[in-house]
This record gives sequence, structure tokens and C-alpha cells, in this order.
Amino acid sequence: MQVTPIKTKIFKQGDDLNKFLFTHLPPLKNGDIICLSSKVAGLAEGRVFSKKDKLQLIKKESSYYKKTALCYFTVRQGLICANAGIDESNAFDKIILLPKNPYNTADTLRRGLIKYYKIKNLGVILTDSFILPLRSGVINIAVAYSGFYGVENLVNRRDLCHRPLKMTLVNVADSLATAAGFCMGECSNQTPLALVRGAKVKFTSSNRAKEMRYPFKKDFYYPFLKEINKKF
Repeated sequence: MQVTPIKTKIFKQGDDLNKFLFTHLPPLKNGDIICLSSKVAGLAEGRVFSKKDKLQLIKKESSYYKKTALCYFTVRQGLICANAGIDESNAFDKIILLPKNPYNTADTLRRGLIKYYKIKNLGVILTDSFILPLRSGVINIAVAYSGFYGVENLVNRRDLCHRPLKMTLVNVADSLATAAGFCMGECSNQTPLALVRGAKVKFTSSNRAKEMRYPFKKDFYYPFLKEINKKF
């Protein structure tokens, strides 16, 4: 698998996202996956606001929020994130929200790219920074994705010792987003795009919005998340 970060011009509110992608992407091939910063998608949708509205928007965007020492711990559309995904970095003294419906955004982008490049199988991932519990630093995850199965089920497969796996699911979408995010950077890299080529994924045209959501009471972190049970 090869991940290629793509340096672009600075995307600004009001810019045409399709034109931006067609300008900066190389000719795409069947089986490619495009990773795009969710911030760019939010800008394209006009999800830009004044900093003074930040707290109000955090509460509005979240189904659950709780103030912590560093930020607000929030749940947005089944995803645990800081400050409802609202971003201030590289926002030119504004704040940028996540796309209103990220999976619809990813689906729309994929359909447009498939039509433009005249290919059949293509993946699109909207990426964003994420903090793992009890781990230092950020990684990138898939806020949404389209065009491929984001979870590979290995339950009942056998390991090298012929022991059947009981609960192993491979998070394909977040793994690809993390690889791309490492190459795209987090600061002033100006690389909000990455091309992933050669990833062994299973392509599909169906919407994957519910695929990643794991049953709350079966979740590994459930003992620590009981407080949000009714709102999650």
C-alpha cells in the first residue's frame, strides 16, 4: 500500500470543492482511496463561525457534552470527540465545524469523482484528529467514509495456532485514515489531501453510516462511559 500526501493551495470558504479536488488530484485509478481533511469539507459547506459562538455550537452539535480540564468531552453522531470536532487551527481567527452529515458528504464526493474520472471502484475518507484514551498525541480517524467496507469481520477465523477468533473486528477505515493523517501532517503542511493506492479493501456503493457504530454496552470502554448511556 502506498500513501501519497498532496500539497494544495489553501482552501477558503466559498471555494468550489469539486474544482479543488479535480485540480489537485492526479488521474485516479480503480481501487484508489482519497483521504480529505474534514475541515476542508466543513469549509466547503460554509460551516464557519465566530469564536464567540464556540460554546453554544459545542452544545448544539453534541448529543452529550462534559467539561474537562482541556476541552469539552463530547459525543457527536455516535463519535466521541473533543469540542464536537470544532476546529480553530488554520481557521484564520474563525472556528470550523465538521460537515453537517459527513457520510452524505463522503457519498456525494465519491459519486462526483467516479463520474469525473470514469472509474468504478473508489473510496473516500473524511479525516480528523482524534485523541486515544490514556495516550499522548493525536492520530487521524475516519469521521466518515464511502465506497468500501470500513470494518472487516474476523470472528471465527483461525489464528496461527488454529484458535478461532471470538471478537476480532479490523477497523479498516480508521486505520487508513491514520496512515494518511501521518503523511498529511497536523501543522502548516498544507496537505489536506492524500491518495491511498493498493489498499486491500472490499469496495461497495452502499452507504456505510451505521457500520462503524459498536453496541454501547459491549464496548471496551463501557465501564467508563455509563454516564452517557441514555444520550449516546
